[in-house]
Amino acid sequence: TKTISKCYVQVTGMTCASCVANIERNLRREDGIHSILVALMAGKAEVRYNPALIHPAAIAELIRELGFGAAVLENCGEGDGILELVVRGMTCASCVHKIESTLMKTNGVLYCSVALATNKAHIKYDPEVIGPRDVIQAIKDLGFTTSLVKKDRSASHLDHKQEIRQWKRSFVVSLVFCIPVMGLMIYMMVMDSQLSDAHTHHNMSSEEMQALHSSMFLEHQLIPGLSVMNFLSFLLCVPVQMFGGWHFYIQAYRALKHRTANMDVLIVLATSVAFVYSFVILLVAMAEKAKVNPVTFFDTPPMLFVFISLGRWLEHVAKGKTSEALARLISLQATEATIVTLGPDNVLLSEEQVDVELVQRGDIVKVIPGGKFPVDGRVIEGHSMVDESLITGEAMPVTKKPGSTVIAGSINQNGSLLISATHVGADTTLSQIVQLVEEAQTSKAPIQQFADKLSGYFVPSIVAVSVVTLFAWIIIGFVDFEIVEKYFLGYNKSISAAEVIIRFAFQASITVLCIACPCSLGLA
Repeated sequence: TKTISKCYVQVTGMTCASCVANIERNLRREDGIHSILVALMAGKAEVRYNPALIHPAAIAELIRELGFGAAVLENCGEGDGILELVVRGMTCASCVHKIESTLMKTNGVLYCSVALATNKAHIKYDPEVIGPRDVIQAIKDLGFTTSLVKKDRSASHLDHKQEIRQWKRSFVVSLVFCIPVMGLMIYMMVMDSQLSDAHTHHNMSSEEMQALHSSMFLEHQLIPGLSVMNFLSFLLCVPVQMFGGWHFYIQAYRALKHRTANMDVLIVLATSVAFVYSFVILLVAMAEKAKVNPVTFFDTPPMLFVFISLGRWLEHVAKGKTSEALARLISLQATEATIVTLGPDNVLLSEEQVDVELVQRGDIVKVIPGGKFPVDGRVIEGHSMVDESLITGEAMPVTKKPGSTVIAGSINQNGSLLISATHVGADTTLSQIVQLVEEAQTSKAPIQQFADKLSGYFVPSIVAVSVVTLFAWIIIGFVDFEIVEKYFLGYNKSISAAEVIIRFAFQASITVLCIACPCSLGLA
């Protein structure tokens, strides 16, 4: 018997099925080449050859001569089939040993491990020698029932509906409370500008200004130190902080628990500090029975949460769109196949319905009119028209006759066909496309990795900058109070200089946090 070896060659530059046919046709003529299978999407050729007559480097050279790029793949383990089974009826460790030892003795099984606790078996096999149905049969012969681990064909991991709902809710809650806050803010700004105009034209004293200011409805004090404006802002801010920011708090907590800082941490920091600072300042003002209303930052959290939850919501909608395309692709795959046994002269002896995952290479599969092709293969018998628009985009049906290749997922139209399976499971064109799209979604562009790395340093550095701002202004204030006086307008003359400085320093540092918070780099 001549020994047959197997090698894999990475082929680049193939554009369509005719390239595949070209390579296969030309290599089959060569001495020492037993068989060749080329997968277009994976860009891989599996060659079985006689090592006495030809070696892999020469095979790659032959493909190169046809005008394609070719390189021999070193790790040949990729051709192994992997099977995950659920095995029922095992009672103890000896059952496990019995299954494992029997399977390991079976020709073609490379590795087998059975877990009693989960009733699962993990088997690696050589698809040239043995197939999943033979393995299942071997386990059944030992007296156990077994079935495939059901693959999740619904692609529920691609579903972004829940996140979309969650961020939409978050956005709506924040928006409902943000609009009145913005209204109050704009009203205050307009009134302020009118006041300052009056001030410049009528040369009022600042005491008269104060009097005018507090006569405005929103500045009216409900109790000393608490104005209508601040009270309303506080009421509107609480629900946003609680409900609008809920998901941010959870994610920020998780990030901090793992000692990392992400954007959520900044958002939570900025909003919480703004909220807590404003709240404390109000309490202090009420305790002091202050005549002048303190400057609060209750408008910051609602506005930040609105913008950011809108961003997150749109992001998940976009993700959902790409994933939808993937889920549609996955749903194109057939779930069952009809396998037939042929006698001499292609006489049908028997046929059985099996799960697609159980189709082995070399099986004869019958596809009826209107049926989907479960696997990639070659037509052995029958003539038909096939709709391959899912792969090629070509609406016109393609004629298939014995020797033609067919693609999994395409639809058979008018004649019944018998095909011999060439690519099964994860090797079919459709599976390869799905895999490529999934990989494209999970892999990051280098610039994105760089940005992620940067934003890892971004958060701590912003926090550091705002702390530096705080201390810098405190020091400046105690060294030269006039600078603070120049920038801190409308502070109450009745409070002590130290308090003015600390309040101003706090305002400055919170401003730094709030401005840097939506981290445009991270968002972009």
